[in-house]
Amino acid sequence: MSKGSMRQRRIDSSEGFERVDLLVSGGTILTIDPGDAVIDDGAVAVRAGRIVAVGPRRKVERRCRPRRRIDARGHLVLPGLINAHTHVAMTLLRGVKDDQELMTWLTKYMFPLEARFVSPAFVRWGARLACWEMIASGTTTFADGYFFEEEVARAADESGMRAVPGEGILDVPTPDAKTSAESLARAERFLSEWRGHPRVTAALCPHSAYTVAPETFRRVRELAFRHGAPVMTHLAESAGEVAMVRERYGATPVRHLASLGVVDRSLVAAHLVEVDDEEIAILARSGAGVVHCAESNMKLASGVAPVARMLAAGVRLGIGTDGAASNNDLDMFGEMATVAKVHKVRALDPTALPARQVVRMATMGSAAALHMDSEIGSLEPGKRADLILVNTSGPEALPLFDPFSYLVYSARADSVDSVIVEGKILMEKRELATLDTGAIRRRALAFGRRIAAALPH
Repeated sequence: MSKGSMRQRRIDSSEGFERVDLLVSGGTILTIDPGDAVIDDGAVAVRAGRIVAVGPRRKVERRCRPRRRIDARGHLVLPGLINAHTHVAMTLLRGVKDDQELMTWLTKYMFPLEARFVSPAFVRWGARLACWEMIASGTTTFADGYFFEEEVARAADESGMRAVPGEGILDVPTPDAKTSAESLARAERFLSEWRGHPRVTAALCPHSAYTVAPETFRRVRELAFRHGAPVMTHLAESAGEVAMVRERYGATPVRHLASLGVVDRSLVAAHLVEVDDEEIAILARSGAGVVHCAESNMKLASGVAPVARMLAAGVRLGIGTDGAASNNDLDMFGEMATVAKVHKVRALDPTALPARQVVRMATMGSAAALHMDSEIGSLEPGKRADLILVNTSGPEALPLFDPFSYLVYSARADSVDSVIVEGKILMEKRELATLDTGAIRRRALAFGRRIAAALPH
């Protein structure tokens, strides 16, 4: 070691500095920790992909010497948003057939189009398009259910995002399997191939109680148990679904799955529009995660989930956009605004679901629904360094009295300035660092032309 290096080491040691990879400093930190701490002129220090310090800027700077610094003055710094339910490849079906009832939309349009067009290339480029859209709008983690999910995992990996991709399983032929047995075999390979990845948690996605037979659900649960994998499904999404399942099995969807033993801590169920208090209690006791998809449920006229009752019962409840074919975007800022407003008008109560609670639902709530709240969802030492910077200098932010109200009622997707996942910068000053957006645009437009040519005129 040179004399200069020895002298620098002594200086660092004597001054008590701790080397960190990244320091985000000067912004207003919304920690979303148990105390909902808000730190003006704060800082977040990151090393090896994890948060090592959060606090007042001067205090953190006295402790930490960064290799890289981001000036966050004029920004809110908060945990990355978590889209807890979506179908990313369906970006390529965005707007293809709107203004339809759920079952008509699925059986007459989506399922036939998927049978014709969904392929590994379709999923690969649709997932890349979705990652572009989600990074640009402040989402750092997403949970997905579709086909050829290895392509979703690869897209998430190359983009730098955190993801929970679930291999789709149905008891009818799908784009990647002729039978449920073949789907389960594909799923087992998928779970094995991605085991241990730091940002990709492979999962299973049996579609619903009306497309997956009881025995298949049991086999899914057994496979999930062997691999310690999450199970994601659509559940009680509409009155039509409830009627169909009741006629077939003599029970509502929630009670039906509970009787099969699949409503437990491994389950992440989306929608839950049509549920009663007893079913809410079942979900709360089981520790299952629930994902509220307000915009999709509104657009398909499925109804409004009883979110206030679920929160009061202690259900692990988060927010998702659903797929871009039924939303029609993956913008969690728009979703937060919708969630806050629809529940006020439904309850005729302007105090229902205040902004701070909705931001928590989109961060810690979604993390809890995905059973990842020990790792992500808040800015606390020891957690994964997934965070975003939101600009507060635009006209829609002025004057800024309440940062949570701004995020829910005024901020837009393009208010997001920078995105960091696992300590790696994915977007800085609106410039994406990990994706070839030109190539994604060209391939998305090419798929769009092929799909448009096949639609009836």
